[in-house]
Amino acid sequence: MNKKPINLVAMILLIIGGLNWGLIGAFKFDLVDTLLGSIPILRDIVYILVGIAAIYMIVEMAMKKK
Repeated sequence: MNKKPINLVAMILLIIGGLNWGLIGAFKFDLVDTLLGSIPILRDIVYILVGIAAIYMIVEMAMKKK
């Protein structure tokens, strides 16, 4: 993986998102909602950032293939 700081941030967000989805699927437990549910806008920002990180990593990987 490239050593750019944005790649590290994207990877951390993807790990958070992946773990959260795993917890939702296995136990119906949404960790992000549990931690940030009292602040809905913050919770939504985390979800949006995870989505943006996924799109960024898809583009990053596609560019490396060329």
